[in-house]
Amino acid sequence: MKPEKPDGTREASPAPDFALLDADARQWRLSDQRGRVVVLLFYPGDETPICTRQMCSVRDRWEDYIATGAEVVGISANSVESHKSFAEHHDLPLRLLADDDAKVSALYGARSIIPGKVARSVFVIDRKGIIRYRDVRPLGFFRPKDDDIIKAIREAQAIDNSAT
Repeated sequence: MKPEKPDGTREASPAPDFALLDADARQWRLSDQRGRVVVLLFYPGDETPICTRQMCSVRDRWEDYIATGAEVVGISANSVESHKSFAEHHDLPLRLLADDDAKVSALYGARSIIPGKVARSVFVIDRKGIIRYRDVRPLGFFRPKDDDIIKAIREAQAIDNSAT
């Protein structure tokens, strides 16, 4: 049994609800996504080398992500304007959410060992709002592999389907 995380975001626990603005300044709320699997991709920052490679990798595998039917969003502490520029510069298809006060990353325990920075993290949340996969990298020099994320999405869907 895994020890409980103090932030409450261990696997099999309910995902904390939140609302953030996307790159078009539209509000996105987690609870509005109930009924579909959601992937939260926390990353340290727009236009940084590893983060750019990570988001471009998601872009390059976008058809595979879309095929799962999951809602995939990126989250960092950058502003709405920064996200808009970053998405346009790299032709990113996923919605980027601005956690400019870092409250959502703190809520999920997606905090780096570097003070004030977001940890490169992935959370896969099932249709009922339960965290089914959690990968938090407090020192995010290595990005998560798309194949691992897609596998986690499919596993969350399988758990979900077997429970209905």
